[in-house]
Amino acid sequence: MAYELKQELKLTQNLVMTPQLQLAIKLLQLSRLELVEMVREEVETNPVLEDLSGPEVEAGGQEAPPEKPEKPEMDWEAYIEEQSQYRSGGIDFSERDEEDDFVSNLSEAGGSLSEHLLWQLRMLGLPETDFAIGEFIIGNIDEDGYLRVVERGQMQDDEYEAATIAEVARVAGAPVEDASRVLATIQQFDPLGAGSRTLRECLIIQARSLPVRDTVMEEVISGHLDKLAKKNFKAIAKALGVEVEEVFEAARTISRCLNPMPGSGFGENESRAVLPDIYIHKVGDEYVISLNEDGMPKLKISPYYRELLKAGGASADQAKGYIQDKLRSAMWLIKSVHQRQRTIYKVVECIVKFQREFLDKGLKHLKPLVLKDVAVEIGMHESTVSRVTSNKYVQTPRGIFELKYFFSNGIAGDGGEAVAVEYIKEKVRKIIESEDPPVIRTFSQRITSS
Repeated sequence: MAYELKQELKLTQNLVMTPQLQLAIKLLQLSRLELVEMVREEVETNPVLEDLSGPEVEAGGQEAPPEKPEKPEMDWEAYIEEQSQYRSGGIDFSERDEEDDFVSNLSEAGGSLSEHLLWQLRMLGLPETDFAIGEFIIGNIDEDGYLRVVERGQMQDDEYEAATIAEVARVAGAPVEDASRVLATIQQFDPLGAGSRTLRECLIIQARSLPVRDTVMEEVISGHLDKLAKKNFKAIAKALGVEVEEVFEAARTISRCLNPMPGSGFGENESRAVLPDIYIHKVGDEYVISLNEDGMPKLKISPYYRELLKAGGASADQAKGYIQDKLRSAMWLIKSVHQRQRTIYKVVECIVKFQREFLDKGLKHLKPLVLKDVAVEIGMHESTVSRVTSNKYVQTPRGIFELKYFFSNGIAGDGGEAVAVEYIKEKVRKIIESEDPPVIRTFSQRITSS
C-alpha cells in the first residue's frame, strides 16, 4: 500500500460551552441565601475580587477615605473577552476541574423532585388522559431522576427503553404512542433529562438542548459510552472516522456540561429560612419592584491587581497567568450575578402585569397563568422561567409568596371566566374548617366505606 500526502478541506462543528454560560445557569437556580454564600466563598478564595458592602479599613485601624472615581484606563471587559479565547479558540480546562466536573453539574437541593415535575405538568393544561399518563410516569421516577417500572436484567438500552414505555402504556391503559409523547414532554422539564430510562437517553436529551449541536458528541453518547468510560478515545475516533482531538473535546464537553443524575439534590426536606428575593411595593396606583440586596456582597475588581497585571518585569510575568485566570473568574461571576438579577426582575415584572388584579383585590382575582405565557412575554425559554421561579420568594402587599404560587391552571366558573385552582383550594379549605369535627369524621367514614 503506497502512502501519499494530500490536502483536504473538512468542515466540522464543535460545541463551545463557555464557563460564563455554565455559571449563569447555575446561579439562576440558586436561592438568595445560597447565592450570598457562594459569592462570599468566591470573595474569600479569589484575591482579585473585592467586597464594597463593608468599609475598607487601613492598617492603622481607621476607615480608609472613599476613593475618588477614576476614569478607566482600559476596557477590562473587552480584555477579558479577548484573553478567554486562547488555546486555539477554546477554553482552558485544568486537570483539577475535569475531576470535579460531574459533581459540579448536579442539581441544587430544592424540595421534592416529583412535586417539582408535577407542578410543571399541571402548567401544561394537558387532556385528562395525558395528565394521567404523566402522573404515573412521574410517580415512578426514582431519586436519581430515572424512570423505573420494569426490571432491566440483561436487556440492552434499546430493549429496556421499549419495555419500559410498553409497561407504562399497559398500566395507564393508553396507546404506546401517547405514552411516548407524554414521556418526551416530561423529559424536557426542569431538570432536563428527568424521566429518562437509560444513561444514554438522559445524556442525549441534554446534549440536544445545548445552544450549539455537536454531532460528534451525540454519536459518542449514542453508541460509545462504554468506550468513553474507559477513556478509549482512539477506538471511538476510529469507529466514527474522526480525529482523536474531536473525540477528546466531545468527552470534555460531556463531562463539564451534562448531568448524569438529573434528580440529585431533590427530595431533601430541610427547614429553610424564607427571605424574599424581591419586594413589590404599591406607590400610588403603580407597583414598584425592587430586588433584595441586603447582605449581598458588592463586587469590584481590585485596582491593585489591575496595576500589577499592567506592570512589567520578571516578577509580573511570573504572576501574570495566575492573575489572568482569577481576573476571568471574577469578571464571569460579576456579569453572571447581574444577569441573574435582571432575569428575575423581568419575570417578576411580567407576573405583576398578569396578576395585577390579585395584588389589587385579593385571591379571588388570581388569574390562571402558565410558564409559557411568561416565557413568550419576556422572550425566554420555559425552562429558564422554571429555574427563576424555583426557591424564589416575593414580598407583596398581600404577604410573602413563592413565585410558583402565581402559576396555576384555571377551571371555568359560572360566568364563563376561568378561575385559578389556588382560589378553589382556599374555598374548599375554608368550608372544611367551618365544619364540625364529628361531621368531618362521619363524612370521611362514608367515603372510606363506599
